[in-house]
Amino acid sequence: VDFSSVYVEGIETITAADIKFAAEFGYRIKLLGTAVRNEQGAIEQRVHPALVAHSAPLASVSGVTNAVSVHGGYVGNVVLTGPGAGEGPTASAVVADIVDIARGIAFPPFILPQSQLKPAEIVEMSDYSGAYYLRLKAADRAGSMAEVTKALAEADVSIERIVQRPDQGRDGEWLPVVLITHETREATMQRALALLSEHADVVSAPVVIRIQGS
Repeated sequence: VDFSSVYVEGIETITAADIKFAAEFGYRIKLLGTAVRNEQGAIEQRVHPALVAHSAPLASVSGVTNAVSVHGGYVGNVVLTGPGAGEGPTASAVVADIVDIARGIAFPPFILPQSQLKPAEIVEMSDYSGAYYLRLKAADRAGSMAEVTKALAEADVSIERIVQRPDQGRDGEWLPVVLITHETREATMQRALALLSEHADVVSAPVVIRIQGS
C-alpha cells in the first residue's frame, strides 16, 4: 500500500456545536482510520472524523483508550480495545519489543514476507459513498433555506433530516442549519459544496463530517 495515497483529514473544523448536534442525532464524533477491501480487491483507505452511532462499540472508546474494529466474512465484527497512550502502556510495548529482539523473535510487518506482497489497487476518495452531516450558517432572511436545499438538489444530494436553530444564531444576520444526507458519492457531495459556496445565503464554509457505517 502506498501510504501517500491515504486520504487524511483532521478535526480542526469541528466545534462544540458539532459535538452537541451529533449527540442530538444519536452520534458521537470519532477520528477514525479506515481500510476496506472491496469485492474487486481494491483498497479504500482514509483517515478523518466520523459520526459513529451511540450504539456502536467504537462510540464508547474515550480518553487514552484505542480500539480496532475488524469485520470478517464469517465472524462479523470483532473489536479490540486497550490503552493507546500513557507511561505504563508505552513502556510495556517498548519492553515487549526489546524482549522479542533479544529472543530472536521476528515477524514480517505485514505477516507475509515482502517478496510475497503485491501492489494494491487504490480506490479514489471521490468514489467513496456514504451519508454526510453538514452544518452551515445560512443568512437570516426569507428564502435562504430554499436556496440551500435547491443547491443540494441541483447536485443530486438527497436530504434525510434537516434542523434549523434560530435561537443559536445571530439575529438578523445568520442562523445555523444542520442536515443529514442520504447515502451519496464523495464526488457528488463535493459538487454540492461548490454550489453552496456560490450562494450569498451561505455565510461560511459548511462543516462536513462523514457518517460511519452508512
